[in-house]
Parts: sequence; C-alpha cells; structure tokens
Amino acid sequence: MSTPEAKVKQRVKKILEEYGVYSFMPATGGYGRSGIPDIVGCYRGYFFAVECKAGRGTTTALQDRELRRIREAGGSTFTINENNIEELSVWLRDNFAMTVPKKGE
Repeated sequence: MSTPEAKVKQRVKKILEEYGVYSFMPATGGYGRSGIPDIVGCYRGYFFAVECKAGRGTTTALQDRELRRIREAGGSTFTINENNIEELSVWLRDNFAMTVPKKGE
C-alpha cells in the first residue's frame, strides 16, 4: 500500500505528465546531497522543484536550505500536500497561458 506522501507524489507526477513537463525524482540514497526536493523539473526554460508532504508534514531545515538555494538561483519551488496540490496546475496554467493538452496533441 502507498504511503500518504507517495500518493501526493503520484498526483504531482500525473499533473506534470498531463502538461508534458520534463521532470524526475532524484535518488539520493546516501550518495547525493541531503535535502534535495522530491521532484525537479524544467518547463519552457523554467526550473522548478517540488517537495511533497502528507498531511501536516513540514520541510526539514536541510530541505528549506535547498529550496531557498533554488529560489536564489532563479527557480521556482513548491511544498505540496493533499490540500494545495492545485497550486502546481495554477502555476503552469498562469505562467504559461495554457491548458492541459488533449491526448494526441
């Protein structure tokens, strides 16, 4: 069974796929830098990162540091949970004046 956070990640990935966004989930597993966001991507030249949380989960100090560094470098960041998941769709729609493409477009 999926964890609540895994369900948020699945929903975020689905939104990104619907918009045709390039994204991936970096695997740190002890070899990367701690605090890296769950999902990173680029769309039409804009770099962004998404930290997924479940319920009232909050970011750690290391995650806050990485999200801040991304914003300082000109990227956009999101901390998404079940209650604000639509923020990502709104950002894509409002910043790129688009709608979800229909299948086959």
